[in-house]
Amino acid sequence: MSEPPTLSRANIVAGSGTYPGGDALEDLANAGLTHSDHQGTRHPQLAEAVPSIENGLWRLLPDGRMETTWRIRPEARWHDGTPFTSADLLFTAELSQDRDLPTFKAPEYNVIDGIEAPDARTLVIRWKQAYVRADEVFLTTRPKHILDEAYREAKASVLSHPYWTEQYVGTGPYQVREWAPGSHVILTAFDGYVLGRPKIDEIKVKFISDPKALMANILAGEVDLTMGRNISLQQAEQIREQWRDGTIGIGYANWIALYPQFINPAQPLLANVQFRRALAHAVDREKLVDTLQYSRSPVAHSFVNPSEAIYKDIESNVARYDYDVRRATQLIEGLGYTKGSDSPFRDAAGQPLALDVWTSGGDDAHEAGVLVVSDELRNLGIATEPFFVPQARRSDLEYNQSFPGIRLWRKDNSLWAVQRWHSRETPLPESRFVGTNDSRYMNPALDTLIDRYFATIPHRERTAVLGQIIQHVTDQVTLVGLWYNTEPQVISNRLQGRTVTQTAGGNDAWNAEAWTVSP
Repeated sequence: MSEPPTLSRANIVAGSGTYPGGDALEDLANAGLTHSDHQGTRHPQLAEAVPSIENGLWRLLPDGRMETTWRIRPEARWHDGTPFTSADLLFTAELSQDRDLPTFKAPEYNVIDGIEAPDARTLVIRWKQAYVRADEVFLTTRPKHILDEAYREAKASVLSHPYWTEQYVGTGPYQVREWAPGSHVILTAFDGYVLGRPKIDEIKVKFISDPKALMANILAGEVDLTMGRNISLQQAEQIREQWRDGTIGIGYANWIALYPQFINPAQPLLANVQFRRALAHAVDREKLVDTLQYSRSPVAHSFVNPSEAIYKDIESNVARYDYDVRRATQLIEGLGYTKGSDSPFRDAAGQPLALDVWTSGGDDAHEAGVLVVSDELRNLGIATEPFFVPQARRSDLEYNQSFPGIRLWRKDNSLWAVQRWHSRETPLPESRFVGTNDSRYMNPALDTLIDRYFATIPHRERTAVLGQIIQHVTDQVTLVGLWYNTEPQVISNRLQGRTVTQTAGGNDAWNAEAWTVSP
């Protein structure tokens, strides 16, 4: 439901938000050392095996450091027939570590001590400390033989290279045959794909940015599958009522939350946890999920989805803020504000309590959510108006990360998403406003817990640390979860083998080579 400017997920999500559906496109055309299935379980892809303690490819060292070893499948090839080797991994790592190219930044490089390639099919990674995501490195790879020359001559030219669009060369099940701007991409089966040639010969990926046009295409039988974030739940319900040629799959892919601004907000009260707790109590989140999610999503009291197996182990750590206007009013009055029966809160000088509420424009869930939130806050007595960031400013990082009040965002809520809240991920002028800590909340105690989480390998101990992180974040209200975002997926009856993504760590195209279509 968009026209992504590139096939690269890294480039698509480098700014604010994503291009609907564009974040799933690269999975069809490129591969990593491993990939996850629809439930988030990791499997080898370009690699022969996923490193583990049991198979000896993941070694914990006596001094607290560790080492992982990867073996590349001998048949791994780029789409142009060039062998995929450890040199490509070293080049990918160089891009990811280059401060002048923050687009490719990856958090694991903060704890990688060194990378060596003993031979063309082997890579050894030395880690400064224990790191639980060591089996998830190189989920995306880049071809040294295509990009290296441009990178050496002028780094900035790498991002504008035709490689990212019509000359894309990957290692995935499908390869780009045609890129028609404003219309479509045609992908053809890659005979040399390491997991076997795909059973479908050709896939046409359409760019249909108009929701009504997309729905019409589906109902007319012109669309067999939607991938990634595309149709809204409301549109899915309309399609379900009229469409007999397929099904609507529902999965939870991420979550939607309110992010308070912690650096120089226009409303200084955002620095006060009592005020943030009042905001959490003021929003009727049950109404939000009933009206916007057709009761298909629970209220997001924490970033961990209740469908995750680990949820029962951390549930007791969650500080809850149920809808309670009286409590919200008491908390704000406790900060010295008063209000009449039909007027906003005012301070001792008679100035109204105001708060800006932002979100990204052009997104149904964002826009509908921020309208409801704004109404709730006005009903409480806070003067506010919603503001929709235009598409043209989505890539302006400073503008987006310096929002003045609170901002509604769709973000990752996989179990590893806690790394987004570390102080080192804070978008600041010195980092060119690149970073994932969207509230820009910085706390050494939380940083210590996050670091410990990623250094704790045993599952039970790691879960206990996760519980402490959740307790801190929810108690201090560093953000306010609203709902777990559903991503409806259209699947025609003639498409077989497609599985609906169930968790934030799932992959839409993990088994694309096994899909089949009936006549």
